Amino acid sequence: MADAAEPSRGTLTGRIRAYWNARIHDLDMTAEPVGTLAFFDALDDYRFDKLRYLPDAVDFHGYRGRRLLEIGCGIGTDLVRFARGGARVTGIDLADRSVDLARRNAGLHGVSPSGLLVGDGEALPFPDGCFDAVYAHGVIQYAADPARLVAEAHRVLQPGGEAIFMVYNRYSWLSAMSKLTGVGLEHADAPVLRTASIPEYRRLLRGFASVRIAPERFPVPSRLHRGWKAALYNGVFVGLFNRLPRGLVRPLGWHLMAFCRK
Repeated sequence: MADAAEPSRGTLTGRIRAYWNARIHDLDMTAEPVGTLAFFDALDDYRFDKLRYLPDAVDFHGYRGRRLLEIGCGIGTDLVRFARGGARVTGIDLADRSVDLARRNAGLHGVSPSGLLVGDGEALPFPDGCFDAVYAHGVIQYAADPARLVAEAHRVLQPGGEAIFMVYNRYSWLSAMSKLTGVGLEHADAPVLRTASIPEYRRLLRGFASVRIAPERFPVPSRLHRGWKAALYNGVFVGLFNRLPRGLVRPLGWHLMAFCRK
């Protein structure tokens, strides 16, 4: 399938596309040459060390033979995991640089996606009901029109199909820490960055027949910090936070995972 036409840089979507073309997520976390197997494996290792909850929350091997679309596939880190689990994967992303890397990532890991294309998740170039599952982890919050993206995900799902989304929780431990320390959130300079409360998120997803929202991503030791910041964050904060009763802090997870059925 051909890539979609490039949006004008003057539009909000065009500015979002330009931003993500200039920034590969977590690129600074590896010194490996961009586009090599070692590069992709290092970013996979970093992602799933940082997001230790994700393989428990999402069964990457649970979609064998099923048609799965990832909106905002980036360099294909999660998409390759789904593909290695047997899913018939398709990925779409606004940034052509990311899609080029996703193609290389898939090839180096010996998987063959049904399609990897440059395009807008708010105007998907697919017919109604053609996927069994749609996955968009950390995408809605950066979209020009979140409601339209969710509606498109709903449209391309077959009846009974599953959608998995993640947005950032406005009332989270990380939001509070950002305000207290004056340290901005990651990609705070993006053209769009929204956070959501759980009720707002539920309203956004009201078109689905069923929705389960689970706060996730609690503090774990980070490779991001160095020196005294690492000692304070990893050595003090992480330990203290994780001694708190999980039932008390559960609603404060930085990631709001939503598991939806059409």
